[in-house]
Amino acid sequence: MRSSKTLILAAVLAASLAAPALFAQKAAPAGNKEALSVLERMLAAMGGRKVLESIKDVTISGTAELIPFGITAPVTVYQKQPDKVRVDVTVVEANMTIIQAFDGRKGWFTDPQSGGAVEEMPDHLAREFGRQAGENQALLFPQKHGVTYVLKPKAVLDGKDRIVLEQTLADGTKTTYFLDPETYLPFKTAARSVDQSGAAVDAETYSSNYQKVGGLMVPYALRIVQNGAEAQRVTVTAVTFNTNLDDALFTLK
Repeated sequence: MRSSKTLILAAVLAASLAAPALFAQKAAPAGNKEALSVLERMLAAMGGRKVLESIKDVTISGTAELIPFGITAPVTVYQKQPDKVRVDVTVVEANMTIIQAFDGRKGWFTDPQSGGAVEEMPDHLAREFGRQAGENQALLFPQKHGVTYVLKPKAVLDGKDRIVLEQTLADGTKTTYFLDPETYLPFKTAARSVDQSGAAVDAETYSSNYQKVGGLMVPYALRIVQNGAEAQRVTVTAVTFNTNLDDALFTLK
């Protein structure tokens, strides 16, 4: 098993679970009135600002099916405000748990090719991990972090006219949200990511089976497509909030 599998998995999961991230502290117009109105409706559908701001940490458990490799692995994601993320992937066949973490300043991981030795993430992956882990701050406080939103023409997906909201981070990274016109929950997100080598990857995440946990709507089923091919299916089994996760959980040993 190559470490790139789990690094990609970590980035996808982090992007899906609304954790904080690193953004340039630069004020900017957050978008026009129409786009910001759609953003507010999406936030309300997800549980509302009060609920989102009340979440200080989250632990998410589930399984991830890595389609190209025929592997299904238990996975646990830990996230803590304002800037900490950790993903543990257990490879049962190898009797090994592979860790990827971002401590707010740098990323690190255990390398399965070297028997689980701890290494720092390359800079491009650490930046990507931080960006993809940052939806809560980007959604709640766009002007503070230099994030802008634009409403795009509707797009037909799965037989529905989806509302299309484009997010641009301060560093120019774009993510497009395709919202269900009835619920205003994300049906699909699309963004350009990078793989372990730094090469660009077009990534799409389809979210379904939303369930309310602690007032927050959480997608319990995720399907990830990379460069047009299905790469992963993630099934969430448990979500817990505000368990006072220790900072040491995210720290490079």
